[in-house]
Amino acid sequence: METATGMREAPPKVEEKPEWWASPAVVGLMGFGTTTMIAGLSNLPYPYVMGFWQNWVVFGMALFFGGLAQLIAGLIALRKGNMFAGSAFVGYGAFWLAFTYMLTQFLPISGSAGYFGGPTGAFWGVAGFAFIWMMFTFTFLINAPKHGWGIFMVFLFLFIAFLLLVVKFASIAMGQTTFIVDATHSGSANWAVGGEIIFTGFIAWYVATADLTNWNYGRKVLPS
Repeated sequence: METATGMREAPPKVEEKPEWWASPAVVGLMGFGTTTMIAGLSNLPYPYVMGFWQNWVVFGMALFFGGLAQLIAGLIALRKGNMFAGSAFVGYGAFWLAFTYMLTQFLPISGSAGYFGGPTGAFWGVAGFAFIWMMFTFTFLINAPKHGWGIFMVFLFLFIAFLLLVVKFASIAMGQTTFIVDATHSGSANWAVGGEIIFTGFIAWYVATADLTNWNYGRKVLPS
């Protein structure tokens, strides 16, 4: 009965295996952080972005650094026995690959405003996509405090970022102009969304920098 209801005791802590593989945390966090900052820039209003077609600047980073490199980092972390980091890196690596594939293959750009064809259905779909990843992030958020304040802050602000994206895309799907950027709308509310996403990526960059610096000097130089 205890096994069936999930009440069995937690398994003993699994230590990382001492193979020659180094920690993949820096690569994983850098891939996530830098790609996230560029994605935040693409959410800012004019003059940074004038329609969603300018998301192209995110795609290269999302495919190779946020996606592929982070996916490899996650597989290394899983091999070393780190379920938390490995699952996060594989998950968000897959997120960037899915995000890029979705925007470039399934949502072709059309219309004078530069929005997706069939905007209502498309934006409801993107809002749902963001909501699912908000749920995924929540799973890690409630487990993040065990891994230090830096990692906790990354997942906290990432959760908020996905929440803001749900609101943004759902608002556009409902025909509201708050977030629309075109010749007649400034989309000034995008400052809040883009700025929060950039800050999320910055925190991940800082944690990666602290991890590398502390490892390199063999002592705690930067708190994380």
